Amino acid sequence: AHTVAARLGLDVHLEGGLRETDFGAWEGLTFGEVRERHPEELNAWLASPDAAPPGGESFAEVTRRVSAARDRLTRAYAGRTVLLVTHVTPIKTLVRLALGAPPESLFRMELSAASVSAVAYYADGNASLRLLNDTSHLR
Repeated sequence: AHTVAARLGLDVHLEGGLRETDFGAWEGLTFGEVRERHPEELNAWLASPDAAPPGGESFAEVTRRVSAARDRLTRAYAGRTVLLVTHVTPIKTLVRLALGAPPESLFRMELSAASVSAVAYYADGNASLRLLNDTSHLR
């Protein structure tokens, strides 16, 4: 965020609601390691947005947190363009909510590191996805 802001001559403002999911006991593990060490918890987590990793956050909790952050930002910057630099799950959650897609759609989206996605928010509360996982700037 700081690198991009410096190049654009902008300030960085932290929004805690857009932090990555708290994966609790799974933090720092690969998916394979989680499957090996916590198979029952992983299956529950994959089956329900209300299930959380041990000591972590459920996708339902992430959705509430990200939705609240989105609402704060759309109120504070109504009609303006805002650049958000965040993590995979908050981005997927914003995209999912813009599309009105179900929680399990999080598992059906691929986001590359340093990719760009864009969502437009309108005064009437509607949103539209304009760009997803663009990496053309990396080539």
